[in-house]
Amino acid sequence: MHRRHPEIDPQLLSETDEQRQLRTVLRDLYAEASGVEEVRKHLATPCGYDEALWVRLAGEIGVHGLAIPEEYGGSGFTFAELAVALEESGRALYCAPLLPTVVLAAHALLFSGDRTACERYLPRIADGTLTATVAGFGPDGPGGLDESGEPGVTAEQGRNGWVLRGRADFVLDGVGADLLLVRAGTPAGPRIFACEPAPGTCRRTPRRVLDETRRQALVEFMGAPATAVGAAEEAEGTVSATLDTGRAALAAEQVGGSGHALDATVAFVAQRHQFGRPIGSFQAVKHRLADVLVALEAARSGSAYATACAAIASPQLPVAACAAAVVCSETFRLATAEYVQLHGGIGFTWEHPAHLYVRRARGAEVLFGAADQHRTRLAGLVGFAGRPAA
Repeated sequence: MHRRHPEIDPQLLSETDEQRQLRTVLRDLYAEASGVEEVRKHLATPCGYDEALWVRLAGEIGVHGLAIPEEYGGSGFTFAELAVALEESGRALYCAPLLPTVVLAAHALLFSGDRTACERYLPRIADGTLTATVAGFGPDGPGGLDESGEPGVTAEQGRNGWVLRGRADFVLDGVGADLLLVRAGTPAGPRIFACEPAPGTCRRTPRRVLDETRRQALVEFMGAPATAVGAAEEAEGTVSATLDTGRAALAAEQVGGSGHALDATVAFVAQRHQFGRPIGSFQAVKHRLADVLVALEAARSGSAYATACAAIASPQLPVAACAAAVVCSETFRLATAEYVQLHGGIGFTWEHPAHLYVRRARGAEVLFGAADQHRTRLAGLVGFAGRPAA
């Protein structure tokens, strides 16, 4: 059972000067190079995102290597700096595979403790030349378990090493990723494998999803060569830590998206007039925006706590990640709903950006499990599960 009142240094919950500067630089860059029209344009391409901007983020600013140690080609900062970048990417609806590559795959490698795999892949993730993702990481993770609760992918020893067979569905960036980190079943239990997919042994089929800014795919393995990553007994711990880090990262993205939705709506109701006055001056509109602001402040707090726990590898991360997943998902859903409603008729049009944020909110809401699943897990973590109602 986790302690109900964890000890966290309050300074970890506040932004540093370096983080504020990073936020300013990224916000300016996204405003210049990744507006809504640019997002729409790149969604129609085979890649799905702006490859030039991806290179700039990795090279000029070093976003991809923020949380990667210097010994593996990164900058040696912490998850706290990466969370700033994720929040700004969520605000701009940036559609490149930051979450699967820089968060999930990179942290899975780090958590595995496999120096050989880290030395092989992390420098290329840090410099932006390698995209990666994870598959089969639990029932609430990307490409989860099959109906029996077992991994949908199995690994067997071939003449030249391990090969993978089976399928993982709804894998983030499953078509474009250069590297797949797969949780696969073996006779000795689940283990993590690194697979660089080739057409002859791995078939990747794009899935039609609600949020087109976050592509997903069905990945089918047909004897795909793979390399074991980390020790077998550490596999489940690596998966769990990776998913909780992913939840903290997604919460930061959701805070950024919620902030955009609120700011855009406030700007609109200040200039839209009815009955000779701005509609934002009406009490009913004020109350609705105040509700979003209160929810957003709660989401910021939840995200900041999860970020701090991830940054220092706190044992409280599972609690913090579940709490952030609940509050940030619900806030993003509320903020985007008001984004549409308070824009009136134009908020429902295909040309307006509001629907893109609604789609991102609804897709993110269930990406690592629904809110009720997080509440159930949270209750067990803090010792409330099974207690009689008051």
